[in-house]
Amino acid sequence: MSKSRFTVSVNRVPNSDSEDDELAPRTEPMRLESTVRVGSRTLHSSTYVDIEASPKKRQRLHSPHPDYLVPDVAPEFDFDGGSEGQMPNEEAFFSFDEGHPVDSMPRESRESDRPLNMWARDDQELFLDELLRCEGRGDYIAQSRCAECRVIGVQEHRCRDCFTDALFCTACIIGLHADNPFHTVETWTGTHFVLATLQDLGLRIQLGHKRGETCPGTLARASAESTKHKKTSFCVVDINGIHEVHVDFCTCSKARLPAVQLLRARLYPATTLRPSSAATFRVLRQFHMHSFESKCSPYEFYNALARITNNTGNFQPRNRYREFVRMTREWRRLQMLKRFGRGHMIDGVHRIEAGACALLCPACPQPGKNLPSGGAWRSAPHEKQFLYAGFFAVDANFRMERKRVSSEEVDPGLNEGAAFFSEVGEYMEHVRKHWDIEQQKSTCVSHDAVNQPDRESRGTASSGIGTVDCARHNMKRPNGVGDLQKGERYINMDWMLWMSLAGYDELMLVVLSYDIVCQWSINLWPRLLKYKPELHARAGTGYRRWMFLVPKFHLPAHIEDCNIRYSFNLTPYVGQTDGEAPERGWANANPLATSTKEMGPGARRDTLDDHFNDWNHKKIIALGRVILGRIQKAVAEMMEKDEELVEMEASLPADVVKEWMREMELWEADATKPNPFDVKEKHASLEAVRGRIAKETEGARAGDAADDVRGDLHASEMIEMGLRLESQQRDLGSDNAALKSHASDGQKTTLLERRNKLARKLASWIKIQSDFQPEVDRLREAEDRARTEAAKSQPTAGLATESVELWLPSKQARTPGITPKGTHARYEFDMREARAHESLEEVRRLLLVRTHQYKYKDKNVRGVGASTRSKTSIAVLDERIRREAEEYRAARRAVQSLAPGLGEMRWTFVLKELRPDDIRGMPRALFSDPERKKSKKRARKDGQVEEPREMSWIWRTGMTTGSAPAATSAEAAAKATNESLRVEWAKARARAHRWKEEVDLLEEEARRILVFLDWKAAWWRALHDRDEVVDREVKEGLQAYAERQACIQVTMKERFEADWKDVARWISMGRQGVSDTRAQAAAVMGVQSDESDEEEDEEGSDNESFQPVPSTARDAAIISSSLVEPSLLPDA
Repeated sequence: MSKSRFTVSVNRVPNSDSEDDELAPRTEPMRLESTVRVGSRTLHSSTYVDIEASPKKRQRLHSPHPDYLVPDVAPEFDFDGGSEGQMPNEEAFFSFDEGHPVDSMPRESRESDRPLNMWARDDQELFLDELLRCEGRGDYIAQSRCAECRVIGVQEHRCRDCFTDALFCTACIIGLHADNPFHTVETWTGTHFVLATLQDLGLRIQLGHKRGETCPGTLARASAESTKHKKTSFCVVDINGIHEVHVDFCTCSKARLPAVQLLRARLYPATTLRPSSAATFRVLRQFHMHSFESKCSPYEFYNALARITNNTGNFQPRNRYREFVRMTREWRRLQMLKRFGRGHMIDGVHRIEAGACALLCPACPQPGKNLPSGGAWRSAPHEKQFLYAGFFAVDANFRMERKRVSSEEVDPGLNEGAAFFSEVGEYMEHVRKHWDIEQQKSTCVSHDAVNQPDRESRGTASSGIGTVDCARHNMKRPNGVGDLQKGERYINMDWMLWMSLAGYDELMLVVLSYDIVCQWSINLWPRLLKYKPELHARAGTGYRRWMFLVPKFHLPAHIEDCNIRYSFNLTPYVGQTDGEAPERGWANANPLATSTKEMGPGARRDTLDDHFNDWNHKKIIALGRVILGRIQKAVAEMMEKDEELVEMEASLPADVVKEWMREMELWEADATKPNPFDVKEKHASLEAVRGRIAKETEGARAGDAADDVRGDLHASEMIEMGLRLESQQRDLGSDNAALKSHASDGQKTTLLERRNKLARKLASWIKIQSDFQPEVDRLREAEDRARTEAAKSQPTAGLATESVELWLPSKQARTPGITPKGTHARYEFDMREARAHESLEEVRRLLLVRTHQYKYKDKNVRGVGASTRSKTSIAVLDERIRREAEEYRAARRAVQSLAPGLGEMRWTFVLKELRPDDIRGMPRALFSDPERKKSKKRARKDGQVEEPREMSWIWRTGMTTGSAPAATSAEAAAKATNESLRVEWAKARARAHRWKEEVDLLEEEARRILVFLDWKAAWWRALHDRDEVVDREVKEGLQAYAERQACIQVTMKERFEADWKDVARWISMGRQGVSDTRAQAAAVMGVQSDESDEEEDEEGSDNESFQPVPSTARDAAIISSSLVEPSLLPDA
């Protein structure tokens, strides 16, 4: 026999590819990838070891220590010839190349990478043969003795559920299954196995006595039954099927109730009066967990057990479905009572406080449980109060409806307000009493939840449910869930909110998220005065501050004013909370709707209570890794966003930033002050101008003094149509220029079809224009004659559709001897001016997106493929910017032509000439890459690059309305605040501050979690005993369970502490990094102020995003292969 060949290969792979500019010597965690081959078998493993870093691999001074992100695991080796914990011979097993793998190419594909394919090709027949072999006697085919008693010729039974396939005689298999009475056995008939039952073989289960004992009453009863030939049968539901067994209840002097005897055998009785059916504890536990994870109903689970019992249809087990449903519902209730310590309390089962059986969020502020002792948090400074705020989110779900099945009288429910649903009697009394309160129509967009609260609910007793969640940790709140009778009415949602705030009167700040909060909050306090007095105190009016916000995902659907007033991103002291917690919970709960909609009201509430508790439980046990991941992200983002803010402020005048800062701080301290995110001086949009003109001309008729109506068409509408056609001409020309000579037939066809459609539109529009402006026909005729004369001397191709002159009033104004009609000129001027402002704003927005794309590319993109995709994305943005710039230039050229005839001058102070080098991003003044600086400096000296020396005018232009006094002179316009730039600065500051707040919140939440777990452990230990219990066994059970629960809390705390062992240092380093960034910025700005203008030029921005955008479509050739229609361009 040949000896197996044993080989080992190890690659060392760096755990970081950082190449930042701030250098600091360090060691580097390396991943050791090991491959061990023994014969044809291969074993792969990896571990980490700290090795001195390569000279080219350095770390930022403010970066986290490597051991925060890399497991602190040292490799251990135990090869022949090497001691434990010692590296093996490097020459034998390793081949290093400055910290890089020996073979940097991807490894070759192995068969083991596709195990399913390998199994399908090589192993199917083998596996099938083995499965069929199990149908026979297998290894025991030649055995003639019982595997237990060794008697010859009586082996005929085997067990499906035992590990062995050995054959036993009847007496032995009964004896072996005295402790496993619910196993399934098979009997050999001589040709095949058939199902049998331990009951038929004679097994009996003795209850009420210790193992091996037989009750005297059972012996007497057995003698009587043998005389009468009568046997009793008992049905048990277990995880492997539904079984018929013989059960002997204890009837001697020590006998307990039959139900108690069953429970002590871990069998749950279907009824307490003469039980004849039961379910094992383990099948109830299994269903309980399956219902949480797979959302299966009792019907599906029970039918699966019935089919496991017998799937042929030749035998049907007793139908115990109704009993099983009842047992599962009781089991849910008992598990809830047990887990919330109700069994440790005097009368704890019947007198349960509202919400006492709902799991609380350990990270949220829980008065008396995890807030700082002494109450100092109540008087925290204004800027620190958010650390102790309650973050709540409200929402409704109409998937969770319930049909008109059963009633409250027949199915009242077991929990009665003990968990998440509040007590139904009080809730329905509140709904009936206030049902007639009028719900005002929406002043925002047409929200269905506001304007149609009584939505269609035919055939349903409940159209859905509403809920109040912890907004930061996605947990349901006690008594924060309720049924909705008809739609999302305010009175329903009010009740849930105020009930969920019971016990939280001490909170000084509440942040509330609701997708229609802009409407719901308007009359919140007047509605509250109509409710029960005990609900008034929950609002905390007079001492508590409320912040109403709209969830981030829902906010864009609101009007602009709501996007400013109710934004999580712009509002201070909310961190990175998004308010979408209920939506995440619905994703988990919605699969339940299939079964809960068919339930009675009580069963449905009990089921949802149980599932919401499980949802909270899963969130709690995952808090360790969730909080750690959030902290790691938040610290990195805090440093990055603060650096971006400092960078932006360094490129702005210091006095301007100081004034903006003063306004921002005033608003943050008092929300009634002017909102710095609100643009007060707004230019009318093109749609707004069209609307104004339509309003002004609504009385115009054909033949009136203005003479601007032809048929059902007004002159302003004709001009607007011409503007759109002109824009389509420009787009068509750009697409044609971008199309390569080797374009595909599909691209050429698409372009040709667009040209033909546009030609037909132009022909129709020219006829309409002739009705309004007959003089244009003469201009077109003159143009045609000039083109014909030119063709005599030099043949030319036909006029392209995109080159057809439309002769709008602005073109007429540029033609000598032609004066356009005054009203037509005014219509075009107003629309062109609005379009110019829109285009300029879009250019600025796209430039900011372009800057972000460049930063993302520099920070994250590695490799040829990723770099190519990133460059393509940026090229698409460049083309969009170029097209918007062309729109601006065309609009400005028209305004310039029309303004003298209309006496307009204000536009000259805002709409300036847009040169190609004006279209550039905001300059970066700090934190530049030294290597890039050097290369650009050399290029500038060689005359290759002419870098702009100041911020482009597009970022500094004054923004004023047409009626503002600032438009009356150049001096006033120059002093006008550039509100667009101010808003961008305010957003950059908001991003930086939100991440700082997030770090502070996460730090406080981590502290609260650990304190809460300590409190919970102490709470369980305080419930160690119950005085009135005299039964020693029950008393020990109470003590054991309380101690086990306390240990679970302690162990969870220790696990979280281990996860967070470096969090404090990580946060400290992040904050120090922010301080270092600002100190470095101050130093750089100080140095720059002392340098000469020439040196400032040399040290200018290195950011590629500051470079001018390509000015022609030919420069954007990288996207020409796919650029055939503007609508195909992706949104930024």
